[in-house]
Amino acid sequence: MRLPEDELAALEGASLLRRIPDLDTSLVNFSSNDYLGLSSNAEVKKAYRDAIENYGAGSTASRLVCGTMEPHLNLENSIAKAKGSEAALSFSSGYATSIGVITSLLSKGDTVILDKLCHASLIDGARMSGATIRVYPHNNTEKLESILKSVTKKANQDSRILVITESVFSMDGDMAPLDRINKLCKQYDCLLLVDEAHALGVIGPTGMGLAEELGIQDQIDFQMGTLGKAAGVAGGYLATTRVWADLMINRSRSFIYSTAPPPAQAAAASKALEIIQSEQGSQLRKQLLNNIESFRVISEIEGSCPSAIIPWIVSDSDRALKLSAELRENGFLVPAIRYPTVPRHTARLRITINSHHDETSIKALANHLTSSI
Repeated sequence: MRLPEDELAALEGASLLRRIPDLDTSLVNFSSNDYLGLSSNAEVKKAYRDAIENYGAGSTASRLVCGTMEPHLNLENSIAKAKGSEAALSFSSGYATSIGVITSLLSKGDTVILDKLCHASLIDGARMSGATIRVYPHNNTEKLESILKSVTKKANQDSRILVITESVFSMDGDMAPLDRINKLCKQYDCLLLVDEAHALGVIGPTGMGLAEELGIQDQIDFQMGTLGKAAGVAGGYLATTRVWADLMINRSRSFIYSTAPPPAQAAAASKALEIIQSEQGSQLRKQLLNNIESFRVISEIEGSCPSAIIPWIVSDSDRALKLSAELRENGFLVPAIRYPTVPRHTARLRITINSHHDETSIKALANHLTSSI
């Protein structure tokens, strides 16, 4: 039998061993997904406190037993309205959303087609579904169309074909050619699931993501995302039609067999969504975009992208760890990201900018990084 000590030693020898870090609040945090700073927003915190007083600390059971409370329904109504969909369903986490949705939609005989850089939760959901998995090179719509042509020719009348992409990719910060992907899905009569986890709050006229920015929200079959990033709270969601949502309620094991998220979490998330869509949210996005552009200019990063995720590729895992440690010594929290989170030989620092970073910190981090080249 393999010993865990041997496996851990092998990981450490390859500079791939992970440990849970203590959050040092004295460091300037350039690793958080709290893009708009809403996790510490006074209104969001008040919504959390008030809901605890009104509904208690926990939901006490799964949604289908007795765990559904008014804040859960309010949150789902808010998501559906914001996303322009008939219905929405909330989950305990983004991972639970991916697993629950994909395994509810697909089974043996179906096909799921994923972008090569899709998040691990989407890949896990695809694997657990039993469907045939096809992968296309990152953002390569020509290859995607080639796969669609092949798959649709072989599909029978009852088969489902589901294309999955992120709108903003979590480790590279680039955006999917979503308009083209959507058109291909319509052309080949297949379903489209878009993970807007890193676009919610950041992109779109009211911060609802890339689909909103492109004006195609009403054309996307499944809009999913998380409430623990720009919304600053926790949980995941799916926005879709009423009939698909009803199927999830009956088929999604991560929804059916999980205790419902605390009602206070749902209430706080609703308040965060309200802020994201307000003038306050618009101003926070404006400041965020200014900070992103400032970092890009100082770091001499070519191109322009509204994503708050900026990868600093160093290739070697050991080098990435050392550079992360150097930055920590200089007062910055910037994690090293290594295989298997990213492909081999693409180890990097994953820099995330938020609306509350000041110009001095942005400039200092950029200068440290450029001097390390």
